[in-house]
Amino acid sequence: MPRFLPILLLALFLSPGGAVMAQTSPALNIVPRPVLVRAQEGTFTITGKTAILYSAGSAEMKEMAEYLADRLAESTGKRLSIREGADGGNVIVLKLNGCGEVDKTDEGYCLNAGPERIVIAAPKPAGVFYGIQTLRQMLDAGGTGAAKVPGVYISDFPRYGWRGISFDCARHFHSKEAVKRYIDLLAYHKMNVFHWHLTDDQGWRIEIQKYPKLTSVGAWRDEFGRRHGGFYTRDDVREVVAYARSRYIEVVPEIEMPGHATAAIAAYPELSCDGQQLTIKPEWGVFPNLFCAGKEETFAFLEDVLREVAELFPSRYIHIGGDEAAKDKWKVCPHCQKRIRDEGLKDEEALQGYFSRRMDTFVRSLGKTLIGWDEILEGKPSQTAVVESWRGMEGAVEGAAEGHRIIAAPEQTNYFDYPMLDERSHIWWMRTTSLEKAYSFEATPKKLTPEQASFIMGAECAIWSEYARDFELDYKIFPRLCAFSETVWTPGDLRNWDDFSRRMETQLTRLDRLGVDYFTPAFFAGKWTPAQVSGDKKTLEWDLSGFITKPGHYRFTIRHDEGKDGVSVESAALLRDGRAVWSDNHPARTSARRNEFQNYYMDVAKVESGKPYTLKVILTAEGGGDTAGSVWVRYFADK
Repeated sequence: MPRFLPILLLALFLSPGGAVMAQTSPALNIVPRPVLVRAQEGTFTITGKTAILYSAGSAEMKEMAEYLADRLAESTGKRLSIREGADGGNVIVLKLNGCGEVDKTDEGYCLNAGPERIVIAAPKPAGVFYGIQTLRQMLDAGGTGAAKVPGVYISDFPRYGWRGISFDCARHFHSKEAVKRYIDLLAYHKMNVFHWHLTDDQGWRIEIQKYPKLTSVGAWRDEFGRRHGGFYTRDDVREVVAYARSRYIEVVPEIEMPGHATAAIAAYPELSCDGQQLTIKPEWGVFPNLFCAGKEETFAFLEDVLREVAELFPSRYIHIGGDEAAKDKWKVCPHCQKRIRDEGLKDEEALQGYFSRRMDTFVRSLGKTLIGWDEILEGKPSQTAVVESWRGMEGAVEGAAEGHRIIAAPEQTNYFDYPMLDERSHIWWMRTTSLEKAYSFEATPKKLTPEQASFIMGAECAIWSEYARDFELDYKIFPRLCAFSETVWTPGDLRNWDDFSRRMETQLTRLDRLGVDYFTPAFFAGKWTPAQVSGDKKTLEWDLSGFITKPGHYRFTIRHDEGKDGVSVESAALLRDGRAVWSDNHPARTSARRNEFQNYYMDVAKVESGKPYTLKVILTAEGGGDTAGSVWVRYFADK
C-alpha cells in the first residue's frame, strides 16, 4: 500500500465533514501548539561542526545534551559534539535562566533560532527538555536527514501540571521495552505522568517479595489454549522509573482495591470473603471478587504490598483504584457484616468508604498521597486524597466542590481503547472516541467557580488493554494522544480544530518517522447475509489474497452489522492454497445486544506470493437467523 494512502484515509477522519485539510505555508506545525511563535530572519543549519553547549557545572544538563545529541543523530545522521560553556560558533545552547512569562512554571521554555545559533533556555531543566522536543519536531518535519531549522522565537509553557496516560498492563501484559517506548512517545508530546495500572482481575504484574505467589500464580492465565502473562521484577520497575525520570515523567503505580482483585485472590484465596480458589480467566467486565473488608489479614496484606510499592516508586502518589467494586459477597460475608456493625456503618457502600479511608491513612504514613477513581467520593475520603474522574466529569465537579484535587479522565473522550470511529463510519460499538471528539476534551468544567477550578491538577487519557496487545497499542493510542496532548498543554483560547487538523498532516509524517503504526481504517474483506447463515452450522469463506501480502500481525474482525439475531462462531482458520496455516478454535459470539464484534489474531512469519489465501469461518446463526455481518482485516507491523 502506498505510504500516503493511510494518511489520506486518516485525513477523512481528521476534518469536519470528511474534507481533507490543505497544508499551508512552511509553518512549524508543532503538536501540542506552543503559546507563542514568532518568525525571525535566517535559517540555522546543522553541520558536522555544530556543537551542543550546556550550562557549566550541571550534570543534569550534560545528560540532557547527550540526550539531544542522540536524538539528532537519529533524525539527521549527524552526531554532534557536546561541551560546557556558551562560546560562539555554530551551536545549540542549552541553559538555565529566566525568559519572561515561562518563569511562572517549572516546565516552560524559550527557543530562539537564528542563523548562528539555537538557544533553548528555561528556569528549570524540565523546561529545557520540552524545548528539545520542540526542536526535534522542527527537524522531524523535514525529509530524511533534514538539518535545517527556520529562524523562530518560541515562548511556551503548559496549561496544566498533570498531563498523563493511564497505561493498563494487567489485562494484557506489555513488555518492559514496550513501556519504555511509550514513555519516549509521551515525552515527545510533552506529557509528564505515566499512570501504570499493574493489577486487575486478569493479572498481577509487579513482583512483591513477601508474596511470591502474586506473580508465580497471579501473573498467568490460560487464554484459549495459550499461556498468557508476565510481570515486572523489582529491577524492571527501577529501570522503567529511572528511564521515565530522565524524560521528566513521573511514574504513578496503581494497585487495585477492593475490587478488580481476582488475580491476587487466585494466588491467596484467604484474602477473599469465602476463601474459594479462583482461576484467572481471559474474560472482561466487573467481577464480584473483592478483598474481604472484614478480615484484618486483608489490610495486613495490602499494607505489606504498598510498603514495597512505595519503596520502588519515588512518585508522590499511589493510586488504589477503588472503582467498580460489586459488593454482593460483602453482603453475605460474616466478617464484613461484623465490621459494619462494629464500626457503626450504614451499609456496604459505607464499608468501602471505611476501607478507602483506612488505606488513605496508611498511604499518608508512607509519605505518599492517595489517588482513587471517582467512586472513592462515596466514602468521604480525607481532604488530601486526589480524585480521578472517569465516569464523565461529574466526579470532577463534586470533588472540586468538596476541595479535593482532581485529575480529569472522562471515558467519553479520553478512553483510547474505544474504537476511533464516528457516526459517519458505520459504528458497531456503543461508545467511540473519534479524533475530533478527543480534541473537544476540556479538563476544567465550566460550571466550577474560579476557586474550585484551581483544584483541577490536569488530566489523563487511558488505554485499557482488554482488546489491546502490544502490536495494537499504536493503532489505539495514536493519533488521539496528539489531540489529548494539546488539550492539556495549550491554552484553551489558542486551540482550534481546523488549525490542529492542518498541523496533524505534518505530525503524521513525524509519527511515520518514529515508526508509529497509528490508526487507519481496517479493510473490508467480505460479508454474510441472512440467507447464507440461516439454518444449521455453516462454513463461510472469504478470499484474502489481496490482504495477506507481508509478514507481521494480522487481525480479523468478525462483526455484527444488522438484524436482531447474532451468530456463534465455532472457529476461524486461514488457508493457503487450501491448507490451514493458522487456526483459532475459541468460541465467540457477535450480536446486536452485546459483544458486537470478535477479533482473531494471526502472526505471519512468511508470505508465499502468488498463493491464494482464504479466511474460513464456521458459525451458527442464532434465533431465526436475522443477522448480517462483515469481515475486516488489519495489518500491524512489528515494532
